[in-house]
Amino acid sequence: MLRLSLDKARPFYRDGEWTLFEDQLKLAVKTLDEGTGAGNDFIGWRHQPSTIDSALVKDIEQTAASLRELADVFIVVGIGGSYLGARAVIDALNEPLRSLGEVKREGIPTIVYAGHHLSGRELLAVESLIDRYDVCLNVISKSGTTTEPAIAFRRLKAKIEEKYGVEGSVERIVVTTDKARGALRTLATERGYKSFVVPDDIGGRYSVLTAVGLLPIAVAGIDINKLIAGAKAAEEAYQNDDLATNDCAQYVFARNVFLRRGYDIEVLVNYEPGLHYLSEWWKQLFGESEGKNGRGLYPASMDFTTDLHSLGQYVQDGRRILFETVIAIAEDEVEVSIPEEETDLDGLNYLAGKDMAFVNERAMTATQLAHVDGGVPNLRLILDRLDAENLGWLLYFFMRACGISGYLNAVNPFDQPGVEDYKKNMFALLGKPGFEDLKAELEARL
Repeated sequence: MLRLSLDKARPFYRDGEWTLFEDQLKLAVKTLDEGTGAGNDFIGWRHQPSTIDSALVKDIEQTAASLRELADVFIVVGIGGSYLGARAVIDALNEPLRSLGEVKREGIPTIVYAGHHLSGRELLAVESLIDRYDVCLNVISKSGTTTEPAIAFRRLKAKIEEKYGVEGSVERIVVTTDKARGALRTLATERGYKSFVVPDDIGGRYSVLTAVGLLPIAVAGIDINKLIAGAKAAEEAYQNDDLATNDCAQYVFARNVFLRRGYDIEVLVNYEPGLHYLSEWWKQLFGESEGKNGRGLYPASMDFTTDLHSLGQYVQDGRRILFETVIAIAEDEVEVSIPEEETDLDGLNYLAGKDMAFVNERAMTATQLAHVDGGVPNLRLILDRLDAENLGWLLYFFMRACGISGYLNAVNPFDQPGVEDYKKNMFALLGKPGFEDLKAELEARL
């Protein structure tokens, strides 16, 4: 399913460094697997693939089928881990573009996203879809009071109720929230909305394989059983105690060797535009998990070959503060050949008859060699193919690596205390009750 290649990374560290790291790495793995570390009440994701309730999966599939029948457009309302995991999978596996005006194709609605920003302009654009198409909505929030999704849901719910009536909207709104308390749980109970649970022991950025991610993914027509099966296979594979042959442990080792050598930035690179939001999910996963106490790699991402014509210059010749982790797809099932032109004005006839997957792979290899020559370490993660099973494996690989890496750096990989700082200031400046003293303090600084 997934292979890690360190061939273009090894020249940048000494062979003996594995020996120096092995004991620390074993301790970090043990801390995660035995649940003895900070944040151990949020490690339910570790065995989620192998223990997920089959009845829950069936319920998600049946609900998704009903929503597909009703909707031309399916709106996912959530922020951070409440939507990024689902979007990562959906964008990676669904068709890249739809014809203008063809919103629903082969029974699959267009998936749109709201509640992950505070832009009125963007929210109005989503609202306008309700006037033109049949819509359903899934709001995802454990508390139901997070500002961005709460504002979006308040407006979108009102718009849906205006179109279909309060009773008619019940079958079009699905809530994913806390099992027992909170604003959305209360609303779901009062209105009779279909609801799913955000598990208490799984944080948002690790929740893609729960109902949080699985419902939108299923609505998009993706086989969630295959996604879970890939993650389950990864869960089993990475229990391997021989860390020298364990790709997940080796990835943690390599990225932390480079961190300690002064490479402060890890750049996740893809060569498929559909993987853009996988990178966004990965950035939240590692950024919120490791960026604490003045520690952690800064997670960045680039979409190649597009960004080779902008940021590629910096990577090649800029400061030596970053390394790359490249996602490669071994088998591309899409065949797109390059035609021959009689006049050959663009000089591309030497590529005539070649498949674009071949050209893309050659560009990847050429770039990797150039960047390594320029002093940029390169790790390569090779997926057999881009499908649900392989993607499930990759998601689990990153989540497990993130938990281990956090403990290796002596931080709690399952909390996000820094996120609360901006919220307190925002609440104060917006005049939320209970923040009057802070508001006065902040306004004095303006």
